[in-house]
Amino acid sequence: MKPVVTFGEIMCRLASPGNLRLRQTRELEVTYAGAEASVAASVCNFGGEARYITALPKHALAEATMDSLRAVGIDTKFVKRTDAGRLGVYFLETGANQRPSNVIYDRADSAIATTPAEQYDWDAIFDGAQWLHLSGITPALSEIAAQATLVAAQKAQAAGVQVSIDLNFRKKLWDWNPSQSAGDLAEETMRGILPHIDVIIANEEDCSDVLGILAAETDVEAGALNTERYPDVARQVVEQFPNVSKVAITLRESLSATHNNWGAMLYVAANDAPYFAPLDGEGNYQSYEIKNIVDRVGGGDSFAGGLIFALTTAELSEPQTALRYGVAASCLKHSIKGDFNFSTRSEVESLMGGSASGRVVR
Repeated sequence: MKPVVTFGEIMCRLASPGNLRLRQTRELEVTYAGAEASVAASVCNFGGEARYITALPKHALAEATMDSLRAVGIDTKFVKRTDAGRLGVYFLETGANQRPSNVIYDRADSAIATTPAEQYDWDAIFDGAQWLHLSGITPALSEIAAQATLVAAQKAQAAGVQVSIDLNFRKKLWDWNPSQSAGDLAEETMRGILPHIDVIIANEEDCSDVLGILAAETDVEAGALNTERYPDVARQVVEQFPNVSKVAITLRESLSATHNNWGAMLYVAANDAPYFAPLDGEGNYQSYEIKNIVDRVGGGDSFAGGLIFALTTAELSEPQTALRYGVAASCLKHSIKGDFNFSTRSEVESLMGGSASGRVVR
């Protein structure tokens, strides 16, 4: 298959062990990840090809991030190494039961936030590629990163490459224009990028937070979603951005930090058709019940990676099948520590086929 390209920031993740609070621990677990890197990792772990684009400083910790990418088969030859900027960091405190997880960002003036669009070799990056995946996290980092995200989408579009974006609203990050609130800055910036997008991916809140499009009769904080309202959300997105061919929305019902119900909807504009997954034996939507979450960070990215892999794989590309694949892939990710989804294609297809008991495979 032709490679999937992703563009965004990879960071050092420093997590407190187990469910310790950050103020309790005196040691931190180190891994390396970022939303778009996680999507690329999923594509490679499922058997596809992925090319990752970012900017990194020239030091040993940045080399460690490169090692983590190469270890899963991601092509890093177009990663920009720079003398300016730093390696971004985020700290993770994993919640449990009624205590939510918490993320602290330390990403100001990172390499990708200070590297202008013209320093990337976009023509070479998109040579032979079939897909570009972006997220709303990168343009939240700085005005420079926002412009680079826009240029990436425009260059991919000009090269005939499909472009997807996960809206991924992160209120803590949108602060590079102090004259605007986080929500207003995100909406203005993302509305400039979305005319160059083919596939929009979002969670149950993103369309409301970024575009002001709300699913009626839904209370995300209470874990109560009216799934029947989400096709209308997708239709409103397509009405505002007629270039968009598909809208995927993950449907997470958070009963506690460690107990979620999980599923998704995929809306195909060409035939005005919403698809839901997973389904029960009668074809009705019935979410996966995930009772003992190991690590939910990267859950949405694993859905995006699974969906993109399926849509670009002939035998999985039918919309209902592609959606089922993405949802099953992400369900499995909730059992895996770290941001990357180390599930295999055969494991995902096994869950799609109904094998959900967790019995030992001998």
